[in-house]
Amino acid sequence: MINGVLNVYKEKGYTSHDVVAKLRGILKQKKIGHTGTLDPDAQGVLPVCLGRATKLCGMLTDKRKTYEAVIHLGIETDTQDISGQVKCQRPVEVSPEEVAECIRSFEGEQMQVPPMYSALKVQGKKLYELAREGKEVERKPRPVTFYDIKILSMELPFVTVRVTCSKGTYIRTLCHDIGEKLGCKGCMESLLRTRVDRFSIENSLKLSQIEELVNQGELEKYILGPDEMFSDYPKILADRKFDKMLENGNPLPWKGEIPGENVRVYHSSGIFIGIYQWQKERRQYRPTTIFSSPQDFLDSDIRKEKT
Repeated sequence: MINGVLNVYKEKGYTSHDVVAKLRGILKQKKIGHTGTLDPDAQGVLPVCLGRATKLCGMLTDKRKTYEAVIHLGIETDTQDISGQVKCQRPVEVSPEEVAECIRSFEGEQMQVPPMYSALKVQGKKLYELAREGKEVERKPRPVTFYDIKILSMELPFVTVRVTCSKGTYIRTLCHDIGEKLGCKGCMESLLRTRVDRFSIENSLKLSQIEELVNQGELEKYILGPDEMFSDYPKILADRKFDKMLENGNPLPWKGEIPGENVRVYHSSGIFIGIYQWQKERRQYRPTTIFSSPQDFLDSDIRKEKT
């Protein structure tokens, strides 16, 4: 089983679940999870967690993301993107300066109302399912942050922007809200996700490329190990006398200087155990996320080293 994170380029027409399903067939393993949905019409970076690295899915979902989007002013749709049913059209009589000023006003912390066509659940039912039934329910505004919004080009009614934002942000809704504030309506024409945390579009792989690398036996070099996701945490290579404790998921006693509040702990053989957090009152590091399994320690070479 492969354990790690793979930077996938999600192509247009696929859902995030489609990507996971296809990867299960390509990699011949079931334990795979994605790190946040992208609409079928959207393209770009979709980190996918494999094997034990699926424990990272929630962590990566929380990371900031960067998109390139094309805003289409003058059109409002029911889905807030160009694939939806047109609700109304208005002439675009605003100046480029007015558009730029409006877009800049969205930078920083904002309250955003999630769109009806989204996977959020209300009373156990997804919003898009209700929307397809012709129902609309009240959605509470949620706090989001736009760290940076840069205009890349403007040929009205089209405006191309690069947006870096927090988790839970809908770029479709940003396009819609910009159109509302300008008074001419607006929707999203296209969307490309260019970055999720450390994963960039330049290093992403399409499904066809992944399949080819698997056939060549070269995919491993493109997998980011779970421990590499925490490269900013200090590393502790445990003494052999603590190996059995670590293999059983127990805390690690510690004397002397504290290397950090959160650390990466490794078995004396070099196997990554997991992330540990300092407990001052007990003078020990307590495991918070374990990435190793008993199978890791059955290797005969490791047993030989310990004898």
